[in-house]
Amino acid sequence: MKQEERRQQTTRQLLEATKALIGEKGCHVITMKDIMERSELSKGAIFHYVKSKYELFAWVLEESLTATNERFEKQVERHPGDFEQPMEMLAKQFAELEDAGSPTNKVLMYLLGKEDDPAVADVLRQFYERSVLFSRRWIETGQRHGVIPASVDAARTAELFVVLSLGLRARTSIPGAGTAFTAGHFAAFVSGSLRGGFKG
Repeated sequence: MKQEERRQQTTRQLLEATKALIGEKGCHVITMKDIMERSELSKGAIFHYVKSKYELFAWVLEESLTATNERFEKQVERHPGDFEQPMEMLAKQFAELEDAGSPTNKVLMYLLGKEDDPAVADVLRQFYERSVLFSRRWIETGQRHGVIPASVDAARTAELFVVLSLGLRARTSIPGAGTAFTAGHFAAFVSGSLRGGFKG
């Protein structure tokens, strides 16, 4: 097996083991020993790639963003100049925002309670910046294809969407929180803002 193939396989094993443990135990009690046992990887193999569970949690967040971005880009390639198909794909992804069992939401809520740790603060900052970057890229792609008005302020609109999405994610951890504004409403708001031209 080539080195790159081995790296990809190890990364996938670590990610899948981490997400499975998050689903079973939550983030608070998972140890690196748990991850080692679940992934069936040696301590040396794991620590060759990461130094802590925080780095693995960062991978979980990054995987979520990257997967959504890849799906969006495929939709744009298949349907250039079409607003509906890429937007429909994003709307489906928005359902995860209010899923309390989502590994992304569990990790994010866990890390937000540990933001005083510089390593955690860096993970959170990167997740926020990447979220805004991808959101802005999607808007600018739509503008290049003529399906989103040029008058939309891509930077402000992207950040607004990310702030709202974080609010939906945070609400999953509040017991009994109301749900008058759902992921479906968020999708409709995003669509309407992009069609109508949110200028900020």
